[in-house]
Amino acid sequence: MPVKVSVIVPVYNPGIYIEDCISSLQRQSLPPDEFEVIFVDDGSTDQTPARLDALAAEDPRMKVIHQENSGWSGKPRNVGIEASRGEFVMFVDNDDYLGDEALERMYDYGVANGADVIVGKMAGKGRGVPVELFRRNHPRATVENAPLIDSLTPHKMIRRAFLDRIGLRFPEGRRRLEDHVFIAEAYLRAENVSVLSDYVCYYHLRRDDGSNAGFERFDPVGYFKNLREALDVVERYTEPGPVRDRLFRRWLRVEMVERLRARRFLKLPDDYRRELFAEIHQVVVERFGPGVAAGLQPTQQVVAALTAADRYDDVVAFAEWEAGVAPKAAPGDIEWRDGSLRIGFTAEYRSAGEPMAFPADAEAAPLADVPKDVTEAVRWVASETAARFGQATADLLLRERSSAAQYFQPVEFTREAVPAGDGEQVRLVLRGTATVDPAALPAGGVWDALVRVKLGGWTKECRLGPAPREDRPAPGVGVVGGRTALPYWTQPHGNLSLEFGTRGKRLGLGRVRLSDVTVSGRRFQVPLPLHVPVATEVRLRLVSRSRFFDAAGLLSPAPDGAGSVLEADLSVEDLSNGVWRVALCPTPGGEQARFTGLPFALRASDGRLQVVEVPRPGVALRLARRARRVLGRARRTVSSRIRTGGK
Repeated sequence: MPVKVSVIVPVYNPGIYIEDCISSLQRQSLPPDEFEVIFVDDGSTDQTPARLDALAAEDPRMKVIHQENSGWSGKPRNVGIEASRGEFVMFVDNDDYLGDEALERMYDYGVANGADVIVGKMAGKGRGVPVELFRRNHPRATVENAPLIDSLTPHKMIRRAFLDRIGLRFPEGRRRLEDHVFIAEAYLRAENVSVLSDYVCYYHLRRDDGSNAGFERFDPVGYFKNLREALDVVERYTEPGPVRDRLFRRWLRVEMVERLRARRFLKLPDDYRRELFAEIHQVVVERFGPGVAAGLQPTQQVVAALTAADRYDDVVAFAEWEAGVAPKAAPGDIEWRDGSLRIGFTAEYRSAGEPMAFPADAEAAPLADVPKDVTEAVRWVASETAARFGQATADLLLRERSSAAQYFQPVEFTREAVPAGDGEQVRLVLRGTATVDPAALPAGGVWDALVRVKLGGWTKECRLGPAPREDRPAPGVGVVGGRTALPYWTQPHGNLSLEFGTRGKRLGLGRVRLSDVTVSGRRFQVPLPLHVPVATEVRLRLVSRSRFFDAAGLLSPAPDGAGSVLEADLSVEDLSNGVWRVALCPTPGGEQARFTGLPFALRASDGRLQVVEVPRPGVALRLARRARRVLGRARRTVSSRIRTGGK
């Protein structure tokens, strides 16, 4: 069959970090004869060349090209393009990895929409990735109708015939931002760009050793020389006006202004800060007209204006003020309703730990001139933020803890100006309620709740919490879409998270009392602290000494809307001759079903069920269990000492 996708991986001394990349490529759902992987080894000096040769020898999908070191990723990617046989090429870095269905989903989506470029949803582990771009799918995206320009890394799938038709290749040599030059031209010349946002395709990692190429401190002179080349591409393929200004604004905002803000700027050594500032100042006055900075948020406009005016000391002072600004999100009511988890919250910005106050009667006014000092700059930012309060938004994101995959949840919110102090100032508060459908999230994992606040010049995230211990609502476990979901408060910080696959004590079944159980003939009923939106079949396991059997049960929503009711019809004959402990599996699990014991037992007498206490294990059994626990702890201690060399 023809090759659909050629994956091109430039490689240079990745060490163990290439293993996740290799594993993810071998797990791809695209049939093995429909894709190939081309590793281009750019003169690695570690064990990677031998590792790749062995891999290629055992897996026909994997190919290796060895070359002398070229200094950067541009040439290896170009070599991979020339060697590729696929309809599309997909660029992956050697220390990143793909979602298991990434190639199949991106290829099918691109073909369905006639795309030359397909941008797959990204997750960042220890590094930032675009967020707004992946709010929803964009089958036909352009630089005008979607924030494509926010994603300029090369990790895209691109039609090979398109690259050949326009003669597009990566700039080569030891240089920065070669991907900006390449991707910007691809966006501007493609017939169509499609953005796939409902599946995490690409996992972008920051290495533990901090040696990702993009995290090394750069030479400002060379860096901004290369940045000018990306600006040249935009000028070549756009006309002067709002679209060009919007595209230029991305580089002004991300590569310049954001480097001069708050803690990111302050943590740099002073001599390097001054060198960086000088180069940014030069680009701003050379290349950007007034329409570029005018579209920035208020804080960004202030930094851009001070930079253009060459006022380094004021940029530092403004960064010191802004470093104390952060959002705060407090949880409200949290409850299960109709199979969804409704999460209430309030959010506002704080400065130096205290709620920020803004002018009550503020009116929008452009930044007519460079602020004379930082006090005036802060005053203008506060006034402009209050005037733009009608544009403020609050979102709730769920971020999976291990993979960093994140998804926006539907939110309804209101804006409220709360009087502060003498009445001439107000606090700007956002009150929201998010609706989380667990069935719509990928299975498994722990998901942390974050609130993303856009207000004036800031777009920042914070964890939802902490909640005071006495005020933390406890909605309990939901059984939705064939799996359990537990909202809980982290320890010791008290932030909200959502755990899938909950079992054991965390189900809360231990709170059931014998007096809660009712029996009638061979049927028993018991209320449980599990939320179910509709009647749900569950499995029961009844155990008596070495005997057990399974039975069917039914979980139905409780009449009062709180929790559920478990009902089961049992054969009295099956329960003869013994006391039977009862365990519940609230979700389908096949051979992997996990049962959790209920704190009561059943016994048949005179043709009827009786509820009795769970029999305590004998002394010998208790001692055996204790011995197993002690032995297990000892084994773990020995293993830990072996791994750490006895330390």
